[in-house]
Amino acid sequence: MRKQYHFRKVGEDTYIWDVDQLIALSRHLPVIEVSLDQIKELHEPYWFPKRYPNTLELIEHFKLIQEANLAYPIILCPEGRVMDGMHRVAKAHMQNLSLISAVQFEKMPQPNFINIDEDDLFYD
Repeated sequence: MRKQYHFRKVGEDTYIWDVDQLIALSRHLPVIEVSLDQIKELHEPYWFPKRYPNTLELIEHFKLIQEANLAYPIILCPEGRVMDGMHRVAKAHMQNLSLISAVQFEKMPQPNFINIDEDDLFYD
C-alpha cells in the first residue's frame, strides 16, 4: 500500500494522521456495515478541495479506484467522516452497492502532525 495521510481542517489548523497508524489503531474495532448514503464525502470536494484536477490526476484516481479492495473496511471518525478508504467508497458506489464495511472510532485519535506542509511529509 502506498504511504498516505489523512488531512482535516480544525479551526485554523490542519491536523494530519498517518493512515498506517490509523489502520493499526482501528484493528480491534468491530466491523460494521454503513450505507453509502451516509458518506457525506461523496457530495463534497475530497481529493482536490482547493483546485480543479488535471486529466492525468483524474486518471490516476480512476486507477486507484479500480485497484481498491473492498475486503478492507473503511475507517470513520466518531462523527462518521472518512479518514481512510475514499477510493473504496468510490468503487462501491460505481458498483451500485448500497453498503460498505467500515470501522469507526469512538474517540478521535490524536493527529500525528499539525500544520505540516504536505511536501514535508515522508512518502514511500
